[in-house]
Amino acid sequence: MIRPASFFQSHRVSARRLSLAVAMLTLFARPLAVPAQSPAPPSQSAAASTQSAAASSQIAPLVVRTTAGLIRGIARSNGGAQFLGIPYAEPPIGPLRWRAPVPKKSWSGVRDANAFGSSCSQPLLGGAWNRHDAEHSSEDCLYLNVITPAWPAATPVPVMLWIHGGANQGGSGSGGLYTGGTLTAHGVLIVTINYRLDIFGFFAHPELTRESPHHASGNYGLMDQILALQWVHDNIAGFGGDPNNVTVFGQSAGSIDTGILMASPLARGLFQKAIAESGAPFYPVLVPFDQAEQVGEQFAASFAIPAGQDPIEFLRQVSAQDLIAKVEKNEWGKPPVGPIVDGWVVPRSPEETFKSGKEAPIPLLLGTTTREFGASVSPDALHQSIEDYAGKLAPQALALYGLAGDGQGTTDPLYGSAGVQWNADVEFHCPISTEAMWHTAAHHPTFEYEFDHAIPGQEAQGALHSAELPYVFGSFPTSGNISGNFGPVDTHLADLMEDYWTNFAKTGDPNGSGLPHWPELDAAQLYLIFTEDGQGVASTGPLRAPQCDLYREILAVRMKQPQ
Repeated sequence: MIRPASFFQSHRVSARRLSLAVAMLTLFARPLAVPAQSPAPPSQSAAASTQSAAASSQIAPLVVRTTAGLIRGIARSNGGAQFLGIPYAEPPIGPLRWRAPVPKKSWSGVRDANAFGSSCSQPLLGGAWNRHDAEHSSEDCLYLNVITPAWPAATPVPVMLWIHGGANQGGSGSGGLYTGGTLTAHGVLIVTINYRLDIFGFFAHPELTRESPHHASGNYGLMDQILALQWVHDNIAGFGGDPNNVTVFGQSAGSIDTGILMASPLARGLFQKAIAESGAPFYPVLVPFDQAEQVGEQFAASFAIPAGQDPIEFLRQVSAQDLIAKVEKNEWGKPPVGPIVDGWVVPRSPEETFKSGKEAPIPLLLGTTTREFGASVSPDALHQSIEDYAGKLAPQALALYGLAGDGQGTTDPLYGSAGVQWNADVEFHCPISTEAMWHTAAHHPTFEYEFDHAIPGQEAQGALHSAELPYVFGSFPTSGNISGNFGPVDTHLADLMEDYWTNFAKTGDPNGSGLPHWPELDAAQLYLIFTEDGQGVASTGPLRAPQCDLYREILAVRMKQPQ
């Protein structure tokens, strides 16, 4: 996520590092649009889910009635079905650019749902991990995909809605990671979504605020996610899903957004459980609304807008490629292309919401990998970074990482060098553990994990950001930076994690018969470790306790400072 230069300067991590969030294999084909029939009423119960699924199966094989019209999916070899490229909103183009998403209008006839929709417009990010998405992207991108465990469904099954990572700048909900795995075989229905990214999904400006009935602007990508959740509530019964048992799960930026949705009143009641993988909603700290508007004005002023013309009217006529190019040039300071505290979608900062126990009162499962981004820095640069970030508490922080006096930093065999530890602690371990502590303090079921198992072939790097994804989806890529030499240990770990994840989606508790016990978080702050050798073992103490206790002291000071 990109922040103005004046914001959060004390931390050296840039948005481009956060954009290494997820590497995934993606496919693209334009969905075939054919015309609809009158929409079915929203489902309200498990019984209605069964009736709706049965009714859909009576229309025609693999045809489902949605609120916008009929769609036809394709059968899967495992007995399930998949429906790809389902539009849940009108294309956010032309006058709909930088507006709240509009639900998809009805069509007539049957629309084929046999290919992914386009990815949302995005730049090519660091490491080019999102090359396929960037090259096959469009502003006409608000599509979702439904993957079912059986067809037709005998009984309603839990729904897991995935929010992809990518720093809210790149990625998509498409690809073989989702369709080629075994997660649905554990008795859940998966929904993956696209949402607006970068300058298209997160751009605030006073003129946009004035034209909004809610006097807010900027969080269009979050609004897309909320509309997708509403679509699931209204339509998923026809696919055999239970609209009253929805788990939102996401990784990296998707994990951050999951936490933000827990703090948003607009998403309240649309999901009943949440899973957050490597990302808390208060790191990076969300940009205040007035600052986001100011930076939006600076962005608009960087264009040669004719005197007297409305800047937003002008910018809505600029091509997507030119907008992305302008952001990438960074001649004036990049806009905050990530969630902000806008007063409407996000009424107050997520850290304030979670600390006061006002987030959604739902079960939460969350955790991190041991090394996350894994980037190290020189002792001098690390020393300066810690001093800038920790302020008066810098001496304690320096001592914790072996940098006091002439210290050159302490390396840990599991967590890596002092620089890797510091970055992972401040960006991931400690924000996640703090989110977990606050949620537990509000008396909501909370389960925390740490993922220590490196992608096979990447053991020297340790368990990096996104390393858990093949195991969560039971899908083992053969190329890209989460591909590896997977074997029986990996298959076992995938089965273990899929059992935990889907048990949680079903009941709000990951535990089940034959699984190592996962302790619910309490005052002892015990968590589950997915070990280097692929097992599940309960910890004997809190996650990174000295480091995270100090982080919370620093956070408390920062929360008192004016933004």
